[in-house]
Amino acid sequence: MDTSTPLTAATALSRRHVLALLGVGAAAGALAACSDSTSAGSSGADGRIRLAMLQPPRSGLNPLSDDAFKLSRWSTAETLVNLDAEGNAVEGLATSWTRVDDRTWRLTLRQGVTFHDGTELTAERVAACLTFAAGYSTPPRILDGVELTAAAEGADVLVTTGAADPLVPQRLSSPQLAILAAGAYPADGAADGPVDPVGHGTGPFVLKVANGTASATLERYEGYWGDKAAATGIDVTYVPDGTARGAALRTGEAELVEAVPVSQAATIDAALLHEVPMPRTATLYLNTAKGPFADPAVRAAARNALDPAALVETMYEGYADVAAGLLGPALPWAAQERSWGDEVLAGADGAAAAGKVPGAVTDGSVPAGTTITLGTYTDRPELAEMAVVIVQQLEAAGLTVKTDVREYSLIEADALAGSFDAFLLSRATVLDSGDPVAYMVSDFSSAGSFSLSFLADPAVDEALAAAGALEPGPERRAAIMSAEALVLASGAAVPLLHERVLQGEAAGLSGAERDPRERALITSATVVKG
Repeated sequence: MDTSTPLTAATALSRRHVLALLGVGAAAGALAACSDSTSAGSSGADGRIRLAMLQPPRSGLNPLSDDAFKLSRWSTAETLVNLDAEGNAVEGLATSWTRVDDRTWRLTLRQGVTFHDGTELTAERVAACLTFAAGYSTPPRILDGVELTAAAEGADVLVTTGAADPLVPQRLSSPQLAILAAGAYPADGAADGPVDPVGHGTGPFVLKVANGTASATLERYEGYWGDKAAATGIDVTYVPDGTARGAALRTGEAELVEAVPVSQAATIDAALLHEVPMPRTATLYLNTAKGPFADPAVRAAARNALDPAALVETMYEGYADVAAGLLGPALPWAAQERSWGDEVLAGADGAAAAGKVPGAVTDGSVPAGTTITLGTYTDRPELAEMAVVIVQQLEAAGLTVKTDVREYSLIEADALAGSFDAFLLSRATVLDSGDPVAYMVSDFSSAGSFSLSFLADPAVDEALAAAGALEPGPERRAAIMSAEALVLASGAAVPLLHERVLQGEAAGLSGAERDPRERALITSATVVKG
């Protein structure tokens, strides 16, 4: 995949101008930091892969936390079910599943699987893992609001939910529900006890050493049930500094690098960078409950004033996709199901296209003297940069814009309380189940828990409820896109761009996964050739 947009002099100057306005300077000493933090691993010449990761573990690699995604990307912990590119459930440690009734599913397990400690995968062990996760003091995010029980029945596992749930197989694909050996869990069964993944997974690589927030070491598992790993092992180093990650790839300190910053792209051979579309959309949420944007015509005027293409070129230097809706290229079916096509929904060139969304208000004006407050956060620096340009675009339409930019932890409560007329957010549109309904319900239903636009539209509520009740497949996808059209027609949210991430791969590396969901990275097929 090589769809990168060349960085032009005009683009670079534009971005530098914005950074100057924000007082942002270049990082110093990055190369030295890189050398210090990535030199622990051995070279790829011995068949090992040196991996520089963006973030260190936050919970000691507890597989019931977000750290589970690291275990998944290292192919050391596996789940009962996997997802294909379309989000369909495919076999993992379970080879098949059937729906017994509205609330119960039967899963047939793969035979001949052993854990890294030599013990066998059994129905009893799987049921115990799921039971522990469901009863954990802080249950995995995928089980929020879900009452789940599991029991062994012969060689099969029965999974039961408190209410009918068509997404049970997709839920079981979450890395936070990985199946581990009994030795990983606290001996006393304490619901808040530590869960240790070291040496307890089933994947093609054994996690041997977890060195806190510094590094991790994995070795090939010779007893793996599937294809043996081509690489002999993985040496992981956590390199939070983006400039240092870029230098690690450029200088050969790492064969595989997560999230190379856009700012580093011009310093690295383009052949080593691969763009991965992410299920994440930068969206401007407009407060529909009070203030100027309670008027649909003012919302339409703001939407028409925005130019996402300019944001993509200046803030992301071409490494993003202009939004065609809430859901982007990371969900390949979204564009296929979107009845109004792939036209841009916002910006000077997209104003007419927005009218193709059923019921959309296409024209609007701003009353003289209208002032709004725009909020965003500093945790994602590109949002603060974008806000500068968005303010200019909105003010050109006649709005007076005040900004409030803080750390996310300090601004979230105010955003949820409706303190802003507009809020700029980078939002994950596909959560752990691989399905966007949960995100859409959270953000745009009347009872949504993350409703920054405070939309209360019965038609949207009905559409989301209808989509959520359907089995995964074409009908559900069509219903999701119908709900998306209603949200966009309301003007409650203006999707601006879909993010991409730059994955760095050395010239000798092959077989690395480029996964929008960030579940897979190194697999049995990943190899470094000298």
